[in-house]
Amino acid sequence: MRSSEFTKKLKSLFSFFIPESAIRIPHSVKSLLSFHIPHSALRIPHFSMGQQKVLFLLALFILAVLYFKFYFHPLSRPSEEVFREIVIEVAGEVNKPGIYIFKNAPTLKEVIEKAGGFKEPILLDTATSSEVLETGTLLNVLKELSKEIRIKLTSMEARKRLVFSIPLDLNRVSIEDLCLIPGIGESLAREVVTYRQRRKGFRSVEELKNVKGIGEKKWETLKTFFMVHP
Repeated sequence: MRSSEFTKKLKSLFSFFIPESAIRIPHSVKSLLSFHIPHSALRIPHFSMGQQKVLFLLALFILAVLYFKFYFHPLSRPSEEVFREIVIEVAGEVNKPGIYIFKNAPTLKEVIEKAGGFKEPILLDTATSSEVLETGTLLNVLKELSKEIRIKLTSMEARKRLVFSIPLDLNRVSIEDLCLIPGIGESLAREVVTYRQRRKGFRSVEELKNVKGIGEKKWETLKTFFMVHP
C-alpha cells in the first residue's frame, strides 16, 4: 500500500474523534505567529563617554529625589517648648525644705508655696512676696531669738550650683570653690583671687584671659563655669 493512501485512511479513521475543522488555525493567528522582530531593533545602542556620564548623573539625581521623597525624614522640633530650668533652694522654717526646679523665674511667694509653706503662719507684704528670684538662689527662712521670722536671700553653695550647671560669680567665688572646677588647681585659683583683688573685681568673664596661667585655649574650657553678676 502506498504511503499516500495509508495517510488518507488514517485521516478518515481519526476524523470521528478530532474533526479537521477543530485543528485549523485562523489566518489572523498565523499572521501573528509569523511576526518577528527585525534584527536591527535588537541592537544595543552605543553611547559615547560623554553621553554615559550624563546618563549616570541623571540616574543619581533620580535616586536622590526618590530618597528624599520616601526615606529622608528630618528631625522635627520637639512639641514641648525648650526652657532653661530655674533652680531654687529653700531652707529653714518651711515644711518641705529642699531644691526645687521651676520652668519660669518664680516669685518668692511661689517658692514658699512649693516648699509647703511656713511652719508657722506668717504674713508677707506684697512687695516681698512678688519679688522674682533668679536661678541659683538660696532662700533661707530664719527664726530669730525674738521668734520673728526673717527671710534671707543668698546664693546656693558652689558645689550645688555646679551640679545644676549654674555658673559661679567670679566676684564671689572662693579659692575652695574654684578648686571644684575641672582644670583649676589651688595655685591657679589663688591667681584668680589675687587678680580680682588687685583689679577690684572682674568686669567680664573674658577678663579671665588676663590671669596668669589662663590662655585662650584654657579660657574656652572654663568660660561656661563662670558669670559676672551685674
